[in-house]
Amino acid sequence: MADIHKLAQMFQELDDQLVGCMRCGMCQAVCPVFAQTGREADVTRGKLALLDGLAHEMLSDAEGVNEKLNRCLLCGTCQSNCPSGVKIMDIFLKARAIMTGYFGLSPVKRAIFRGMLKNPKLFNALTDMGAKFQGLFTKKVDDLLGSSCARFNAPVIGDRHFRTLAEKPLHKLVPALDTPAGKSGIRVALYVGCVIDKMFPHVGQSIIKVLERHGVGVFMPSGQACCGIPALSSGDTETFDSLVGINMERFGTGEFDYLVTGCATCTSTIKELWPRMYQGPSAQKYDIAALERKTMDISQFLVDILKLEPKDATGGKSVTYHDPCHLKNALGITAQPRTLIKAAGCGFKEMAEAGVCCGCGGSFNIAHYELSREIGGRKAENIVASGAGTVATSCPACMLQITDMLSRKKAGVDVKHVIELYADGC
Repeated sequence: MADIHKLAQMFQELDDQLVGCMRCGMCQAVCPVFAQTGREADVTRGKLALLDGLAHEMLSDAEGVNEKLNRCLLCGTCQSNCPSGVKIMDIFLKARAIMTGYFGLSPVKRAIFRGMLKNPKLFNALTDMGAKFQGLFTKKVDDLLGSSCARFNAPVIGDRHFRTLAEKPLHKLVPALDTPAGKSGIRVALYVGCVIDKMFPHVGQSIIKVLERHGVGVFMPSGQACCGIPALSSGDTETFDSLVGINMERFGTGEFDYLVTGCATCTSTIKELWPRMYQGPSAQKYDIAALERKTMDISQFLVDILKLEPKDATGGKSVTYHDPCHLKNALGITAQPRTLIKAAGCGFKEMAEAGVCCGCGGSFNIAHYELSREIGGRKAENIVASGAGTVATSCPACMLQITDMLSRKKAGVDVKHVIELYADGC
């Protein structure tokens, strides 16, 4: 539980940030959750009105406040469209931290965040063990997508179609790298991220392959930790600070020009949330600010720094693209992934509503799966309607959600990361 003085300080910070909201309702027009439910409490304006009297509301209906705050994808669409420039994501994350301080972490979240995520070696060991035995509980349902379902009715998993853990995670395939700059004269640090490491190691291998092809040196330290967004989204600032500290220790030993990632969520967390939300030592904050300026999505690095250009797509497979919220809304990166697809020699087809959230939202998908599936179903319909044989994206979490939706539809559309297309060509 947070102490009363810390809670009071957080309430004051919340009040200071809330004054910018004009209640204009622009967020209502773009919120993917509101589009499905039509409930004012599900849109940003409604949540901010609730937060305006949070101290009183917590005393009268703390459980209700907590439930409303968590019915949010944290996609950032409202913030990117806010005419007043209100930092809505910061407000929601601080509000969730207040609620966690008030309620405390649930036993399950405490075990996951503080028992597992804070210890990268234990996290790796547990997921490595899970990969060995998962076949007992899962069965393959779609060979094209590599999706599976549970053999038995299971809590949390339900009737989802999902990607299983990789037989060998990236940290086993490539434990670490420390290569000098080649013909490019550039050396980058590679932050892998949990989902790429444990579920899509071939995406990490594609990044390494492409960087080596272009003569880019790679510093990829072992022992990398989660970027911290799952803990922060649940209001666990203690675990978030610890994870940021672990990663800064790992990357602080290397010399590099840029830090690149293949995960949109990790990219935006490092660039946007590490500098603003980390509450550790001041010296560490200075290092984080310096790292933020070097951090880039892999497609942004390849297009903006290495100057990749589109190729002739004659004979290439047809590909459409889904914009991850954390790239489009938080960082404004939309053109570079599309250029990378074309640089791979693929024929590109723009889908309708490419920039609308797929409905994943991390833990939102677990807590509100039916709503997540409704939002994701619309995304799947737009993918199929594009006529493309492959949908690419830049976020492994989006890949999981879209795989679930397309597998359910038996759509016959493949799901790829943009870097896989460029690494292997069309």
